Amino acid sequence: MSMTPEQAAWFAGTFEKLVANVGQAVLGKSHVISLTLSAMLAEGHVLFEDAPGTGKTMLARALSATVKGTHSRIQFTPDLLPSDVTGVTIYDQKTQIFEFHKGPIFATIVLADEINRASPKTQSALLEVMEESRVTVDGTTYETGRPFMVLATQNPIEQAGTYRLPEAQLDRFLIKTSIGYPDHASTVQLLSGSSQRDRTSTLQAIITPAAIAEMADLAATTHTDAAVLEYVSRLCEETRNAPETRLGVSVRGAIAMVRMAKVWAAAKGRNYVLPDDVKELAPYVWTHRFVMDPEAEFAGSTPEVVLSRVLAEVAAPQQRATA
Repeated sequence: MSMTPEQAAWFAGTFEKLVANVGQAVLGKSHVISLTLSAMLAEGHVLFEDAPGTGKTMLARALSATVKGTHSRIQFTPDLLPSDVTGVTIYDQKTQIFEFHKGPIFATIVLADEINRASPKTQSALLEVMEESRVTVDGTTYETGRPFMVLATQNPIEQAGTYRLPEAQLDRFLIKTSIGYPDHASTVQLLSGSSQRDRTSTLQAIITPAAIAEMADLAATTHTDAAVLEYVSRLCEETRNAPETRLGVSVRGAIAMVRMAKVWAAAKGRNYVLPDDVKELAPYVWTHRFVMDPEAEFAGSTPEVVLSRVLAEVAAPQQRATA
C-alpha cells in the first residue's frame, strides 16, 4: 500500500522538527542534517570525508539525543581488533558459562572515527553488521535493533598510516558527504557559546526509536513510478559504460538510490518520487562507488565530472510520477 498525501504531509512535518532539533547543536548545516537523517530513515550508513573539528561527533550525539537512542564512538587505530568493535565471549568462572559482552557497535548511532586508520581485518568486521544489522560471534547471531546507523569518518588530507577502504566496504555506505566548516554567522554563534562543551546536553528527544522505525517503514511505501526506476537503471548503466570508469554504480548502488529518493521525497511532503530527487541525490549516493580508470584519473577526470556528464546526457522522464 502506497503512502497517502496525508501521511506524506505528516512525515514532512515530523522530519522538519527532527532537523530543527539537531540543528540546535550543529549550527548552519541543515542540508547535511537532512541528508544524514534521510540515510537513517532509509536504514543506511553515512561516510563523512572531512577535516577534523567540523562537528561530526556533535552530529552523532545530536541525532542520538533527538531520537532518544544510544550513541557510541569507536576511535579506529592500527591496533584495533575486530572484537573491540563487535564484542567478545568471556568465560564466567562463577556461573561456569560463556557470556557475550557486546561491543560498541551495539548502539543506535555508532561513530566510527577515522575508519581508514584500522587494519583491513578490523574494517571487515563492520561489513556484516552494516549490511545486515547483526553480528555473529562464535556461531551465535546478535541483532543490533532498529534504528541502527554507522557514521564513519576519514580525513581526506592526512593519509599517512591509513588503509584505503576497499570497494566492497565503500559500497555499503548509503551516502558520502562532508559537513565542512560553518559560515561566519554560525561560527560567531558557536564562539559565543564556547563555554558549553556539549551542545547536545540540552536537546530534548523528539521521537522514540520505535517511531523512527515506523517512519522508515512508511517511507518505503513512497510511490516510485516505473519510468523513474528505468531512469535510475539507465544512469547506472551509463556510469559503467563510461570510458573513464573501471567500475560504475553497482546494483546495490541503484537500490540505495531508490531507498534514499523515497525518503527524500516524503521529507518534502510528496508521496511520490520525481526524477529531480534522483538528480539531487546522485552526487551523495553514487560518486563514492566509482572506480576510476588510472589513466583517466591521471588526466584529471573525477567521479563528479563523469556523473555530471551522465546526468546531462541521459534524458529524464517528463511525466509527473504521482501515486
